[in-house]
Amino acid sequence: MKDLVLKTRSHNFPMSTTKFVSTDYVRARFSSAMSQMYRLEVPQYGILVELVRQVNAAALKKNPGLHERLQSQGELDRIDEERHGAIRLGTAAELATICRIFRVMGMEPVGYYDLSEAGVPVHSTAFRPVTEKALQRNPFRVFTSLLRLELLRDVALRSEAAAILAKRKIFSEPALALLEQFEINGVLSHEDADEFVTQVLQTFRWHNKATVDAMTYKRLHAAHPLVADIVCFNGPHINHLTPRTLDIDAAQMEMLRRGMQSKDVIEGPPRRKYPILLRQTSFKALVEHVSFGVDDINGTHTARFGEVEQRGMALTPAGRRLYDDLLSSAQKLNSASSASMNYPQLLTQAFCGFPDDLKILSDRGLVFCRYQVADEAAFLRSAQAGDPWDLHQMVGSGLIDAEPITYEDFLPISAAGIFQSNLKGAEQKRYNAASAKGAFEAAMQSKVLDEMALYSDTESASIDLLRARFSLVA
Repeated sequence: MKDLVLKTRSHNFPMSTTKFVSTDYVRARFSSAMSQMYRLEVPQYGILVELVRQVNAAALKKNPGLHERLQSQGELDRIDEERHGAIRLGTAAELATICRIFRVMGMEPVGYYDLSEAGVPVHSTAFRPVTEKALQRNPFRVFTSLLRLELLRDVALRSEAAAILAKRKIFSEPALALLEQFEINGVLSHEDADEFVTQVLQTFRWHNKATVDAMTYKRLHAAHPLVADIVCFNGPHINHLTPRTLDIDAAQMEMLRRGMQSKDVIEGPPRRKYPILLRQTSFKALVEHVSFGVDDINGTHTARFGEVEQRGMALTPAGRRLYDDLLSSAQKLNSASSASMNYPQLLTQAFCGFPDDLKILSDRGLVFCRYQVADEAAFLRSAQAGDPWDLHQMVGSGLIDAEPITYEDFLPISAAGIFQSNLKGAEQKRYNAASAKGAFEAAMQSKVLDEMALYSDTESASIDLLRARFSLVA
């Protein structure tokens, strides 16, 4: 019997011409399935997605230049499909396995985030696609955190939490079997990929029954609400999904207009003509009914919320240093200021020192750029005339365009701010903890990739391609 040929015709799922499917296909299927599941579990998420779609359509209509820029960068088609999720894991074994699972989806751990500095007892990475082609096909990301039990002061409670976590199994046997099959063969068939998505999805489902009694839950919640969320349930339920908006200020206003309990302050840099890095806001976490222990005592739990993000330009090390300096300045002014000026005003004031002009940002090396030919005829004439290769001069004369690269990662302070604002009744914790990147990588059994190196490689590859073409014509 001849092998079946897979022909998938879908905007979301890249077409394959063999019985095996790409990791991009698996990621797109999982992203879509996750969104459908979360829409059913948290109906407000569906409202949020539709709200963002309307805001994005209005932003593109209002700003033809933005539409043209996104189209030239190959990002226009991915906007509606773009989202990231977040999960919180309890053990090193869970983290190591989820790392293997995300590799089936073409996602690698990028960046290390120590959230303990902002009062959250976890450290994290972002699993995401890392090549330009994969990002354009489907840019799904999962911000993944690992609980740091060593930060709990109560040694007995720490041991009890570890024992609870050791008993649970968050991955189904069929999911693990398909994972091993992929690692042996390097591919999955269409049918196996679909089954893999179905099985892995079970790990992220909401469970309204806690694995502990009410008293244990209360003690863990008192240590930190995030500890209770991670330890007391039978899996790392997805705690939010985040669509990408092109105008987060408009999205926030629309959330409030529709009666959603939105955050008061948008996390990240202030509003700009040319956005940088990442801005995030969310509606407050839901109060959900759960039962505790064998006696099914009724109670409530607060963890899942809805988030919106606006992505801007990726900053170079020089740009990031300037960003961090200005952010630190705003925070110091906020600590010392009277109530006459609020933090958003102080932030806007401080960031007057960050240029809001594409040419200046590029000339000063503050943003990573992707370089491409702007004037084909003039580019060829210059090469044929034997002109020297001078990227800066060619950009200045309009032969080459410098298109800023989109920031694909996260900001630890913003992530912690979102987490803290959605922990009902939580006081701001403080931990005297050293960064534990090495311990995190050991638990994951994998190194995290350097996001700066990824952006730099993308920029360098675009330059090398143009230089090679210029030399070939010459």
